[in-house]
Amino acid sequence: MTIEIKVPVLPESVADATVATWHKQPGEAIARDENIVDIETDKVVLEVVAPEDGTLVEIIHPEGDTVLAEQVIAKFKAGAVAGQEVAPAQAAQAPAASEAAEAASNDVLSPSVRRILGEKGITEAHAIAEIKGTGKGGRITKEDVDAYAAKAPAPAGAAVAAVATGRSEKRVPMTRLRKRIAERLLEAKQSTAMLTTFNEVNMKPIMDIRKQYQEQFEKKHGIRLGFMSFYVKAVTEALKRYPEVNASLDGDDLVYHNYFDISIAVSTPRGLVTPVLKDADTLSLAQTEDAIKQLALKGRDGKLTVDEIMGGNFTITNGGVFGSLMSTPIINPPQSAILGMHKIQPRPMAVDGKVEILPMMYLALSYDHRIIDGKESVGFLVTIKELLEDPTRLLLDL
Repeated sequence: MTIEIKVPVLPESVADATVATWHKQPGEAIARDENIVDIETDKVVLEVVAPEDGTLVEIIHPEGDTVLAEQVIAKFKAGAVAGQEVAPAQAAQAPAASEAAEAASNDVLSPSVRRILGEKGITEAHAIAEIKGTGKGGRITKEDVDAYAAKAPAPAGAAVAAVATGRSEKRVPMTRLRKRIAERLLEAKQSTAMLTTFNEVNMKPIMDIRKQYQEQFEKKHGIRLGFMSFYVKAVTEALKRYPEVNASLDGDDLVYHNYFDISIAVSTPRGLVTPVLKDADTLSLAQTEDAIKQLALKGRDGKLTVDEIMGGNFTITNGGVFGSLMSTPIINPPQSAILGMHKIQPRPMAVDGKVEILPMMYLALSYDHRIIDGKESVGFLVTIKELLEDPTRLLLDL
């Protein structure tokens, strides 16, 4: 029985999508619920899985094609045994159907991976010999190629080409997600009266707590105590005190939110995403750490759902993990503000008339001046500073 493989129903407001990666090729045996193809939208990456055990017969839309919701992109034969049926085009090119199926089943390089290898100047034979595939059945993934290229020296062929021409460049199309990110960032700059205010915070009290209780915390909760849970707690408390920062504009109306959904900026191979920590004020430190870890892992693997990235009243972005000392983050519309955390850097500070070396971090709050006045923005940032410098206040609700 032949089954049509279709594009899933797309999220609301998404008109079309792009065929990102075919994980299976015609003639290849596929197990039930095994991922066949990734469909990329400007919000999330959707997986299309096999409805039953069977064989992929034909790919109608190759990687890079733009497709619509419920459009047929491939044909699948349920119950077929690997090697019994291949696509007509393959059958014409191969000496025998069984040989074509065997070649497909033994192939560890998908078309997208071959394209990346070509861009990086790595031959397919070299890749198969040197790169250990982490995909299903030992298939080499894009991440495997990127990791290998980052560690290995440039292939000899690529070096010769660079020397011969003296100058080189490559052109890579933007992903749908990165295009959408670019549009939203430009929209934020053009449609908001954005202003940034700064402060700095002494991180020694929190670092002392982590040092003292890290082992006990991890033993009890099964997760490390990081900085982000303290940041989230401080932000939610400050939002309660300054509701304007938790508000958004809807036309001529100012909408005040009586809940605290915090967007956490996460860097992924496909671009920056901001999954949402729902009802952050109700979570403990351990629950916050675990929720952030799960969202970050899903973001890295392209597994975030639409519900997990939609909404959010305020965003926290931590450029410090990449070494950023100071920045001016851009608002995530329709939110009215975003908090930038940065690298913790030992600096000489005046304390009671004496100079001490303290682990200091700059804070940056970018906000929409149409909604938030300077007094509220500075008060909000000072509240976060005070809560982080005396974290017991977070526990005592002071």
